Amino acid sequence: MKIFFSPASPFVRKCMVVAHELGIADRIEKLPSAAGPVKRDATIIPKNPLGQVPTFITDDGQVLFDSRVICEYLNATQSGKLFPSDGAERWARLTELALADGMTGAALLARYENVLRPEELRWADWTDGQLAKVRTGLEWLETAAPSFGDRVDIGTIAFGCALGYMDFRFPSVDWRAEAPNSAKWFKVFNQRASMQATLPTA
Repeated sequence: MKIFFSPASPFVRKCMVVAHELGIADRIEKLPSAAGPVKRDATIIPKNPLGQVPTFITDDGQVLFDSRVICEYLNATQSGKLFPSDGAERWARLTELALADGMTGAALLARYENVLRPEELRWADWTDGQLAKVRTGLEWLETAAPSFGDRVDIGTIAFGCALGYMDFRFPSVDWRAEAPNSAKWFKVFNQRASMQATLPTA
């Protein structure tokens, strides 16, 4: 198995956290990439027309993207329990995944606006609007986090990666002050071996 990899991508990280939790991370070859939102990686485009990471290649050569598809594939092929198979619990976990990914995507857009866009073209309202999505997501998480307990599934993994990305790229945003329940949960969850093994780097 292979994955086009970026050590800074929260979506790649989510896939690798899942792989670590399933005990197969050492079986996945990390392919270097230079994918970006403006200049795409030409080596990825023949596999994934979007030219984005994560892009995953199975042992039989099938190409999978995006991170949600990759994570569910890994879980299914390893008979994992990170995705409930059916019923209300499955839809609840997938909804958590969607919210966490939405928070992460909004944070990425805010990051791109302030790092990649020329300074004279930057739009503060855009950045504020994206980070507002993160904050309202945190409001939801703040209510839900006390019930997470020691759950390890696609919902909690996705939230862990979202909060980890905020720490990585937005250290000046004191989200813990606004969301102490979420902070308490994350402090414990972030110590999992899978999270520590996938800490982002620039």
